[in-house]
Amino acid sequence: MKRNVQKVKLRALFVKYKELISYVFWGAATTAVNYAIYFPCTCLLRLDHIVSNVIAWVVAVLFAFIVNKAFVFASSSWNRSTVLSELWKFVSARLFSGGLETLLLFIFVNLLHVSDGIVKILAGVVVILLNYAVSKVFIFKKNTKNS
Repeated sequence: MKRNVQKVKLRALFVKYKELISYVFWGAATTAVNYAIYFPCTCLLRLDHIVSNVIAWVVAVLFAFIVNKAFVFASSSWNRSTVLSELWKFVSARLFSGGLETLLLFIFVNLLHVSDGIVKILAGVVVILLNYAVSKVFIFKKNTKNS
């Protein structure tokens, strides 16, 4: 009996926070994609950390757009004008956060000589929080007139 009550409570919490839980999951996957590109570029290919960050950013943003649209914010319209509008807003927001991440890398690695791996991870946390807020409020917002 007690176990059933706990299951019901957990299910209610999951339903209440489904979007946030999904964002954390897919955000982690996007971060993994970003790092899976960034670290081989810097360590194996010996590319500059800024160049590596830009390459990783492009791949991660394309991945993030698809999973955020489909799984996180459940933006159901795939008609061309809606997708292009959302993609434009998404890429614009990500350009800002990607620029912020690159600026943090430049300042902390080039000027302050902090390890790029540490800065990349810490800057990623800032970027994830910023991206969630922007995506929820401006990009994949629910149309409350028809809900």
